Amino acid sequence: MSASAQKSGSEIHFPDRAPPEGAGSVGNVSLTPISALIARARAAQAVADGWTQSQADEAAVAAGWALVEPARNRELAELAVHDTGLGNVADKIAKNRRKTMGLLRDLQSAKSVGVISEDAERGLIEIARPVGVVAAITPSTNPAATPANNIINALKCRDAIILAPSPKGQSTMTRLIEFVHAELDRIGAPRDLVQQLPTPVTREQTFELMRQADLVVATGSARNVRGAYESGTPAIGVGVGNVVVIVDETADASDAAAKIARSKTFDNATSCSSENSVVAVDAIAPALLAALAREGGVLLDTEEKAALERAMFANGKLASAVVAQDAKAIARLAGLSRAEMRDARFLIVAETGVGSAHPFSGEKLSPVLAFYRAPDFDAAVQRANEILRYQGAGHSLGLHSSRFERARELGLTLPVCRVIVNQAHCFATGGSFDNALPFSLSMGCGTWGGNSIADNLNYRHFLNITRVVRPLAPARVHEPTDEELFGAYRARHGV
Repeated sequence: MSASAQKSGSEIHFPDRAPPEGAGSVGNVSLTPISALIARARAAQAVADGWTQSQADEAAVAAGWALVEPARNRELAELAVHDTGLGNVADKIAKNRRKTMGLLRDLQSAKSVGVISEDAERGLIEIARPVGVVAAITPSTNPAATPANNIINALKCRDAIILAPSPKGQSTMTRLIEFVHAELDRIGAPRDLVQQLPTPVTREQTFELMRQADLVVATGSARNVRGAYESGTPAIGVGVGNVVVIVDETADASDAAAKIARSKTFDNATSCSSENSVVAVDAIAPALLAALAREGGVLLDTEEKAALERAMFANGKLASAVVAQDAKAIARLAGLSRAEMRDARFLIVAETGVGSAHPFSGEKLSPVLAFYRAPDFDAAVQRANEILRYQGAGHSLGLHSSRFERARELGLTLPVCRVIVNQAHCFATGGSFDNALPFSLSMGCGTWGGNSIADNLNYRHFLNITRVVRPLAPARVHEPTDEELFGAYRARHGV
């Protein structure tokens, strides 16, 4: 640990060793723009490597305040909606605050510096070490909340981070980093711990950043994630969301509808965790549809569904014009003129098939909900499995039911990393104050989704762990015999 990293009383002091601004060379070696960013990040990270736990905690809180401070939060939300055209300001303000507050709550007592666990009986010590320089690839749907989440985790773990924004989200990220730098200045921490690619951001720059960094964290499109894994650098990517929620015959229809509607309409469904399809058991389907209508859902007839499909899936792909728009705007775009459309919060399409010939069975990134019926719970599970196998395997599944054992059954059989029970899905999947999942904007989907992690991205993914081990006490040493390991097997099979 650096001798210049000190703590005195309740005041935290940061060493005055920030690297020079804008270095384009190191020594006599000329650097490419990406190499220069990496070099500055490594110099800053060398300073952070000497921080105490208190200093790392302070830096994480500073980055959190850069987004949560009300005036800044509003400015970033307004800028994000203006420049990306996605979502709405009020919900982005709420998301920025809630996700950041939740993450900081999770990190308050987390150890990320020095010895983080010690098992004296087993002679095992675990020591937290930084991973170095993190490259974070972030989406346009959450151009402030996702980068802030990654920045906070990186600083908590004494890493430097360089962010690659989507083109639409670049302006929001630039402003966010200005706010972060102001807070880093306040505590005397190096600005170069947090940087972004120069604009305009190109694919070539992004790939070179991933190649030169020590760890890549990729959130967003499947192409982003594939690029991260192909970069040759250790990478964490997250998979495609296409959330299915099962509502069985024991559910409270009104409660389920309220939670589905709240989740489906939040920030115009920019979240990968918003419900895309409901599979309702026949016994509750009429009551659920009526409850969804009371929540502002409008069920389309056959002609309206066809018109919406033409508007949403031109050339077989989801049209960008409908992504993260409100239901009324989507209805206008599709030429849906029924009076109910004027007050629609979300649109409901009855669906019976799954796959490319049934585009509503996939992710829609908009307040449009596919509605399936199933004769019983087993059939509902089968339908959910078909949808997930088509798109969204590994991400998550919702269940509204009074029979909790059914959630366990789903967890044992379906290809998902999270089963969300009786909750508004987009608020629960990425961590909530009323469930045990860690707060995150990036959900790993395991091997089902082609990912290297199956849990919510969290600070431990930004750490290396060194293990120190000494010999066990002689009384604890035991080498098993053949009989102990193979006796029952040999007796059973006669070998």
